[in-house]
Amino acid sequence: MRIVHFDRKTGEMKLLLERLEDLWHLERVLRPGDLVTARTWRSVKFGEGKEEKKPVTIALRMESAEFAEYANRLRVGGTIEAGTPEEFVQRGRHHTFEFGPGSKPKVTKKWKEFEVSRLKKAVEETKRPVLRIIAMDEEHALTAVLRGYGVSYGPEFEFHGSKKEGKYEEKLLQYYGDVAAFISKHPEKFIVAGPGFAKDGLRDFIKKKEPALLERMVFETCSYAERTGVNELLKGGVVARVAGEAQVEREETLMEEFMVELHRDSGLACYGLGKVKDAVAASAVEKLLVLDEALRKSKEVEDIVEAAEKKKAEVVFFSESDAAQKLKGFGGLVALLRFRID
Repeated sequence: MRIVHFDRKTGEMKLLLERLEDLWHLERVLRPGDLVTARTWRSVKFGEGKEEKKPVTIALRMESAEFAEYANRLRVGGTIEAGTPEEFVQRGRHHTFEFGPGSKPKVTKKWKEFEVSRLKKAVEETKRPVLRIIAMDEEHALTAVLRGYGVSYGPEFEFHGSKKEGKYEEKLLQYYGDVAAFISKHPEKFIVAGPGFAKDGLRDFIKKKEPALLERMVFETCSYAERTGVNELLKGGVVARVAGEAQVEREETLMEEFMVELHRDSGLACYGLGKVKDAVAASAVEKLLVLDEALRKSKEVEDIVEAAEKKKAEVVFFSESDAAQKLKGFGGLVALLRFRID
């Protein structure tokens, strides 16, 4: 993501969306009533002839925003407020923008500081390489991609050979070949991990067939070739060591820190709107952990987030991870404190 222009006085921010993650970050800061302007196409009918699509610039008073990950699109719907050329624009009619990587929307609104901070963080995330993970054993390989908004799971590969049957070695090489082909198709760095020797077999296979791939592969150990194995890598610090700070891993670490303080009854962790609000008012909050869903649905949560930022607390937004589900169990809002307040 690039912030091409931002005028705080007018609330006008022009953006260049570069990656799939950028669409997700933008969807998270949009609110009904925001003015979104972009180039698009409208169907125009001339007399009795057929309709033709014409390029127009439309300013849309937003009513809804939906991030469709698997379609690589952010759909923003609303009512047309203005546009050019005027003869091709029907004010008051409904329209939907479909933004993808390369889109250049302009958003005009009364920006909250945490929204601006979020987009600035997205700009920094753009500089980070996307990291892919393969958790594999002798029978199964699970692929995953670590994005700014969480973990997405991709294709899986199966090995159906048996030493008791024929062509075992041939089928094993085919299994390694399928995984290696997947790695070859994607330019990102890979962590390959598993509980047994399959990852070592893959490394030997690639060393013979396409050794250049090893330059962007890191081999680690995890207990399972399943999602639990991927989570083990996240919690164990492997991802941070390989790719630098990762949002999903940080969420796991922060939630574990919160749970430890809560179980110790140290007074350095609290949850619930009332208690968190009081802690913010007392300037006691060091880190505020906020579920995106709670922020979008509750004006009170939004007010607490704004107050926390003014008190110089660090605000961390949780999205779609196992840690986010844990946070949801505590109402979507918890705090780690600098000092006890009770």
